[in-house]
Amino acid sequence: MALHNKLGTDGEQAALAFLKKNGLEILHVNWRRHPLEVDIVARDADVLVFVEVKTRRDMRYGLPEEAITGKKEKHLYEAAEAYLEQYQLENEVRFDIISVLPCEEGWRIRHIPDAFRAFGG
Repeated sequence: MALHNKLGTDGEQAALAFLKKNGLEILHVNWRRHPLEVDIVARDADVLVFVEVKTRRDMRYGLPEEAITGKKEKHLYEAAEAYLEQYQLENEVRFDIISVLPCEEGWRIRHIPDAFRAFGG
């Protein structure tokens, strides 16, 4: 496995642990419906949470969450629609970002709930 792939996988595992610790129920990891994908689908009470995990080795190119473009945001909306359709759900939905950076203590995790609204999207 390439080093950047391992970093991404490790960051995703850290994000999963963080979400579980904070009471979210994990429904799917790396849910796909070609060509759409969601890193994590979770439930927070009655709200379905579609989570994009961004991991970077350092901040040389900015914060991990800054790598999420409008195109990626649109892709996540489309994936959420496909997910709701596939499972015939009508839940309220939320889009979160988990930003992950390695640090001496393990991981620096920043959870941005309702991220696209937070960023003005």
